[in-house]
Amino acid sequence: MFRTVLIVASFLLTGVAVAQPWETKLYDGFEGRDFSPDGGLYYRENFEQSAGTVEFQSAVKRNGNGGLKLSVVPTCPDSLDGCSERAEIWEKTALRVPYDQGIWYGFSLKFADPVPSGDHRYLVAQWKREIDPGAEGDFSPFLALRMNFGKLFATVETNYIAPVSVGPDGVAAACRPGEVPVWGRPGVNQMRMLVAADQSWRADDGNLFNACTDAIVVTNHGNPLPDPKSGWIDFAIYTKPGADGSGHIELYANGKPIFTVKGHIGHADKGLGKNQYFKFGPYRAADVTDWTLYYDDFRRSPNCSDLLPQAACPSP
Repeated sequence: MFRTVLIVASFLLTGVAVAQPWETKLYDGFEGRDFSPDGGLYYRENFEQSAGTVEFQSAVKRNGNGGLKLSVVPTCPDSLDGCSERAEIWEKTALRVPYDQGIWYGFSLKFADPVPSGDHRYLVAQWKREIDPGAEGDFSPFLALRMNFGKLFATVETNYIAPVSVGPDGVAAACRPGEVPVWGRPGVNQMRMLVAADQSWRADDGNLFNACTDAIVVTNHGNPLPDPKSGWIDFAIYTKPGADGSGHIELYANGKPIFTVKGHIGHADKGLGKNQYFKFGPYRAADVTDWTLYYDDFRRSPNCSDLLPQAACPSP
């Protein structure tokens, strides 16, 4: 409360709004032996993260002299259901962005060989809402970059809204114009929508998405997500959740617009926190092989022009 009063007083006296911590521009090119103070990133220590390793190295990088190597190895005991293996990098808590604000993120990603090609749960980046202590439920990311069968795809989540049509389980839905394939989970008040994929994606790759929804509007800009085997992929992504229908996402890859999503994005359940947060790195269900990803050029800004040429940025 005292800090809020100071901010208001400062504005009244000077006429200049004081920047909030979440508005801080962040950048880390992973050039040193640890995370840069200017990047606001850290590696969280817990059991699932013990499967991972972080290496600041110079052999594989997109720009500059260094890049970040993140790897996971099998660690989950057979007896532990639902166990995952992660090597994820998090934003520092004090720098997290309010859930009702929009923010731009950028990062570069390269899949190490061999790229996993099995039917398995792989994530390379995810955006979530804070969950307060004592809240019931496990809430999926409102935006995630995922991989299955060696193919990259993107999903958006929100609270459950009855679909406009439902097909048989395990059969990918054939949705009409203006509708989006969705996997509904009414028992946990969530649903996951398929919004984009790479050019090798086939309809039956999305057999989990057996229903159709009009809860979001997806504008496809004519560019598929890049192939995971294509080398470095540079992402620029705008996130503004809004479970009430005010949500907005923009995703660019290698400077090209891939999709725009507007509508019901994110969760508004009791016990959820006031902020969104981003984390990146290999995250998978328990597996039996090693898996490595490389990252470079992390950045975050309220302004698109700090990530993309002004001419490429979407109109307000």
